[in-house]
Amino acid sequence: MINTIVFDLGAVLIDWNPHYLYEKIFKEDEMHHFLATVCTPAWNEEQDGGRSLAEATQVLIAQFPEHEENIRFFYDRWPEMLRGEIPGTVALLKTIRDSGNYKLYALTNWSSETFPIALERFEFLSWFDGIVVSGDEKDRKPFPSFYRTLLNRYAIEPTEALFIDDNLRNVKAAEDLGIHAIHFINPAQLKDALTAFNIPV
Repeated sequence: MINTIVFDLGAVLIDWNPHYLYEKIFKEDEMHHFLATVCTPAWNEEQDGGRSLAEATQVLIAQFPEHEENIRFFYDRWPEMLRGEIPGTVALLKTIRDSGNYKLYALTNWSSETFPIALERFEFLSWFDGIVVSGDEKDRKPFPSFYRTLLNRYAIEPTEALFIDDNLRNVKAAEDLGIHAIHFINPAQLKDALTAFNIPV
């Protein structure tokens, strides 16, 4: 019996993408090259894990001094990467919340320095019974310890929880801990998957 639903935030409920900023700066092929070789996902994950934005920026500038301006843009203009909520998923979240039948949590890889911007912008983040932010914990998905922080803090029984994430790596990590999980593709697919778990949406 599922009584707890845990959402990832970025690319599930919130449309965040560095492309939204860097497409204003580069031609498309140059943008992809820059984000694959300079401001990479692996580099960004270190901030999700607790590294400060200032340190992260200096590390890259030391490696790529020719890209200093564009590297600084990543956090100086970070809000431009936030396009908005993903309406279909937020609607599903609202339906679940309004049913009153489930505890709702968020487990997110997010820098503690940028997360307050999202909290201010997205009212639906107040709907959760708790949010565990990787940057605050200095830990992140897919490490089992990060999932255990959520489980222990809110006394969640893994077999009674359902986790939703767009990253298959993170989904499998949850399943390895005995948590039911859905690999998010889009809101329509999520609705079908929730229905398969007998969650009325």
